[in-house]
Amino acid sequence: MTASGQALDSLALAARAADSKGGEDLVALDVSGPLPFTDVFLLVTGNSERNVVAMADGVEDVLSEAGVKALHREGHDAGRWILLDFGDLVVHVFHREERLYYGLERLWSDCPAVPVAPLLAAGS
Repeated sequence: MTASGQALDSLALAARAADSKGGEDLVALDVSGPLPFTDVFLLVTGNSERNVVAMADGVEDVLSEAGVKALHREGHDAGRWILLDFGDLVVHVFHREERLYYGLERLWSDCPAVPVAPLLAAGS
């Protein structure tokens, strides 16, 4: 399977929003094959709790303006790993240490990457 067009559109908006808030090391994975409930994971790193929260809020605001509402949100109060579930897109905003510790890229290494750079360039 491959990610839906809606998931890729949401990914583009989310990636640009995270990037505009200082997001680092953006990685998108097409998880539509092994997971029946979502198409894409977006992984983003922030450099402080405040930065992680700002990125998550920015992503949620941009997608909400586009009519894509978050179905679930976890970790906002701690600001170390915030998970935003938009249905076909799940955004993981990590503090640097949590990103390294949990290593979601390793766990999902068999899933194809979705190039993020072209999505960021398209928004310029």
